[in-house]
Amino acid sequence: MNWTVIILFTLMSIGTLFITYFASKKTKTAGSFYTAGGGLTARQNGLALAGDFMSASTFLGLIGAFSLTGYDGFFLMYGALVSFLVVLFLVAEPLRNLGKYTLADMVTTRFKYKQVRGVTAFNTLVISVMYMLGQLVAAGALFKLLLDIPYNTSVIIVGIVMLVFVLFGG
Repeated sequence: MNWTVIILFTLMSIGTLFITYFASKKTKTAGSFYTAGGGLTARQNGLALAGDFMSASTFLGLIGAFSLTGYDGFFLMYGALVSFLVVLFLVAEPLRNLGKYTLADMVTTRFKYKQVRGVTAFNTLVISVMYMLGQLVAAGALFKLLLDIPYNTSVIIVGIVMLVFVLFGG
């Protein structure tokens, strides 16, 4: 094991946990959680969007595609670009006009039926689980390489760290 990596990882995790904890204390409403109470500048909002689109699964997935398929993997980046435009033009504006923050909020506002709400909740959970599994597998493999520990142990550590961040940040 490389102790420098372990110490740096621990310090970075503790530092980001402090930031997450103090930021969560400032959020009181859904508006302050999703949009920082409307107090973001255009630059800050752009950095937040970039952070969403440069997630671990996207970054590691594209790098993996490049390494497996060579230059042909480059074309997978176009999917990320097109999805950004779809979110920007077809989802973000209607949500803003409705005064809602998530697609599930929009669907449940427009359709008052309980079945629609149930399907929306189920879809949200399925999509979130699939997204998180991709990140968990990729981060577990990365931890295995960095910390020289078994893969199963690294996935468990990553899962615990993710859980702690969710509990601290809301």
